[in-house]
Amino acid sequence: MAKAAKCYGTGRRKKSIARVYLVPGKGNITINKRDIDDYFGLETLKVIVRQPLNATETVDKFDVIVNVHGGGYTGQAGAIRHGIARALLQADADFRPVLKKAGYLTRDPRMKERKKYGLKAARRAPQFSKR
Repeated sequence: MAKAAKCYGTGRRKKSIARVYLVPGKGNITINKRDIDDYFGLETLKVIVRQPLNATETVDKFDVIVNVHGGGYTGQAGAIRHGIARALLQADADFRPVLKKAGYLTRDPRMKERKKYGLKAARRAPQFSKR
């Protein structure tokens, strides 16, 4: 199965960057030295993080160690998912079709749009008044 003892993958989403290490183990997920249940409050974010492991049926085969910074919780969860998918590829190249079909290897290109001058936000114009 895994050729290397420790597999690495970098995941990115919006402003978040996650460094993910996969180590053979029992399925523990540690994010910034905290358990996944302590780090993410919402159940949907925990599900997002576990998606690549569920797709490849390796939930109980690897321990996941993550360092993540930048962005908010949703962006961080997406970055971790991307990183886990890339690390799984390093662990076993046979996972590629499954991960590719599910879309976990694709970096989500959507970013925050910049604010333009003359506007209050990216597209929000000042309120119009006739008088």
